[in-house]
Amino acid sequence: MLTVDYERLGLEPGMTVLDLGAGFGRHAFETARRGANVAAVDLSFQELVATSATFAVMAQDGEITAEQSVASVQGDALNLPFRSEHFDRVIASEVLEHVPNDIGAMAELHRILKPGGILAATVPAAVPEQICWWLNSQYHAPASVGGHVRIYGRPELDTKLSESGFDVLGHHRAHALHSPYWWLKCAVGLNNESNRLVKAYLRLLTWDITHAPRLTRTCERILNPVLGKSLVVYAKRQPNNGSAL
Repeated sequence: MLTVDYERLGLEPGMTVLDLGAGFGRHAFETARRGANVAAVDLSFQELVATSATFAVMAQDGEITAEQSVASVQGDALNLPFRSEHFDRVIASEVLEHVPNDIGAMAELHRILKPGGILAATVPAAVPEQICWWLNSQYHAPASVGGHVRIYGRPELDTKLSESGFDVLGHHRAHALHSPYWWLKCAVGLNNESNRLVKAYLRLLTWDITHAPRLTRTCERILNPVLGKSLVVYAKRQPNNGSAL
């Protein structure tokens, strides 16, 4: 289940890409399949072990070539273990809402991105997120340790990125069908996996992700501008003075 639109990201084979907050690697794997060199970074060592194992299987199956570089790296968004201006593209999917010092994280993403490079940052969209917060205080910090610490409106995110040295290029929303699922979970209890409605909706989402039927894909495209759970922002690092793109 991808959140980022790779056409808008402008990814090309051979580029070097950071997937920050990679988790179990959904964007890292797709990026590698498209011929890029990938560093999958996350705080969770356990998830990175699984990501490394999948990279190994992809290499065995020929989905990753010998010329490509892929790595799983444990790291902090405020202190990334990479030299400045190293990456052509950066994906930060559902990360910034977890970081108390989001301005510091944006500054670090700016530092490691090449001038003219593109960042795709995804965060929970404001209205679907606000409904989750209203329905269940356990959904977010401080009750949820490491959980969401803020709700971004699009203007706030745009302003913070601009002040961090990025030119905002555009936006879209994604995953409209997932918003009602999380509202339902918040309403019945986040850990109430036995609830019939939760189980039924999860089966629907799993079927949709697995089969991508035309009906649900069309419905989601129509609903995304209103109900899309994720807001995706594309931004370009401003060139250094005197630098050519």
